Amino acid sequence: MLQPNTGTPPSEIKLKENIQSKPETMTKIFFEKFFQNKLAVIGAVILTIIILSALFASVIAPYSPESQSLINRLKPPSLKHLMGTDKFGRDIFTRVLYGARVSLLVGFASVIGAITIGTVVGAVAGYFKGIVDAILMRTVDIVLSIPDIFLLITLVTIFQPGMDKLILIFSLTGWTTTARLVRGEFLSLRSREFVLAAKTIGTKNHHIIFSHILPNALGPIIVSATLKVGTVILAESTLSYLGFGIQPPIASWGNMLQDAQNFTLMIQAWWYPLFPGLLILLTVLCFNFVGDGLRDALDPKNVK
Repeated sequence: MLQPNTGTPPSEIKLKENIQSKPETMTKIFFEKFFQNKLAVIGAVILTIIILSALFASVIAPYSPESQSLINRLKPPSLKHLMGTDKFGRDIFTRVLYGARVSLLVGFASVIGAITIGTVVGAVAGYFKGIVDAILMRTVDIVLSIPDIFLLITLVTIFQPGMDKLILIFSLTGWTTTARLVRGEFLSLRSREFVLAAKTIGTKNHHIIFSHILPNALGPIIVSATLKVGTVILAESTLSYLGFGIQPPIASWGNMLQDAQNFTLMIQAWWYPLFPGLLILLTVLCFNFVGDGLRDALDPKNVK
């Protein structure tokens, strides 16, 4: 059966359909890309469980993290002690939950500080270039030339171990990679039309940096921050294991491993080092998975 001729060309009909169709927002595109990465989604779910467990540790934990019972020392996992007990009879499940609080707090707080410093340094270097860029980037090169573990141990030894000291030290030593990343983004964005237009109308430099260029560089910064949290948690665990980090009786995953470092304990009480070590591995791995998913989702090249 012939369709009635409305007199409207097919090209105009197609144009009207495209105009009427609802365009995809950047948020929708981001979530579609992120959820296509199954490992990133699994990592995000596991991290959510770990973070919520740490926040509500006082509600979930069946015992006090410092409560000792020498009668129950080195008991294997059971219904009474889900992850067994340590050499002092303390419940490992409880200490893992409270240790998650410490490790995650150090990780998040340190990364906030490091990202802030690195973003400011990279933004100033990339925007102004010239002698300012040269001085700041040579400073970055000097910090990067010092081995991380030796620098951390030296600083912790000078300032004495403690959670606040660790956060400060990680913040002051972890900003260099972010500074280089932000500098590269600013060098690319500073010659764009919207920046030139802002300069033309007399917008001040600090307003251009933080209101015009920085929002367009947030994608790589977010990805860098996500990956850096896992790195800081691993570094804190390493320092605590070596005795330079969080000090007992405060529980952290690192000093729990230090308690179990005796070879005989590791053989006879396999659960003692297993669960804190497994939580470190799982948390760092999940942060890396989420970081990879965010990188793919925020990459403009992946937008069709």
